Amino acid sequence: MDLAAHLSAIDLLRARPGCHITDLQISEDFWEDDGSRRPRVRNDFGAGCQALVDLLTERWGEPEVLDLGGHLEQLVAGERVAPPLDALCGYVPELYLWRPDGRWTAIGVGQGGEELPFQLVAAVSDGDPR
Repeated sequence: MDLAAHLSAIDLLRARPGCHITDLQISEDFWEDDGSRRPRVRNDFGAGCQALVDLLTERWGEPEVLDLGGHLEQLVAGERVAPPLDALCGYVPELYLWRPDGRWTAIGVGQGGEELPFQLVAAVSDGDPR
């Protein structure tokens, strides 16, 4: 995991106006997995996310933890969910979120399905994530 590259990617996202999501890291898929690799990769991605949380916490202070379960329920019920949370709530269960300089920045780990890759994602937006 290249934390410096991840920080650079987040800084580039923050420099652009509007709402953006990027994959910082993507694992291999698990179509041919017998179930033995998935736990290791999940742990690796969790540890990488935590390392990035630690760096961003040094920069911006303690993050909020945003559970996206409620957003997913709203989306399934046909209610509007603001971008980029509308896209993220289908595969990322929670985000670590900071609000420096009037915009929010968040990171999290998700997986769209059991056979699909894990993704370490970053998102930036101007709106309210609640």
